Amino acid sequence: MIVTEKLFEIEDQTEKLVQAILTSESIESYKINRQAMYESKDIREKQKAFLDAKDSFERIEAYGNHAPDFRTKQRALRQAKRALDMSDEVAEFRFSETAVQTILDLVGMSVAKTISEDIKVDAGNPFFEKGKHSGCGGNCHAS
Repeated sequence: MIVTEKLFEIEDQTEKLVQAILTSESIESYKINRQAMYESKDIREKQKAFLDAKDSFERIEAYGNHAPDFRTKQRALRQAKRALDMSDEVAEFRFSETAVQTILDLVGMSVAKTISEDIKVDAGNPFFEKGKHSGCGGNCHAS
């Protein structure tokens, strides 16, 4: 790669974009929600319960239905996960995390489209899928 003035200009513009993203309301919300989640005693307790249930289930998982208490431990794991996921702090964090991810996906899509419509960007969000480029439409397997 040859270093030119254009490269420095791109670097400067990238830094401005990063700073704009870092000072956005979405990032501020993300930081506040992340801190609230990690400082919550209730969340720490639910996370410990989830990790304990996960560890207990993973010890017998390979034996499947033949293991004693397989269903009980599987259900306890699911209940602990649900209790953690349904906590207000975790839900708010995940909501703000998704908002930040959407911003990053939009930036990536915008840059890619500026260069070429054929560039594929893995956004991980079905909202960003294009109809004409999202596969064969089911007809390629009809033979």
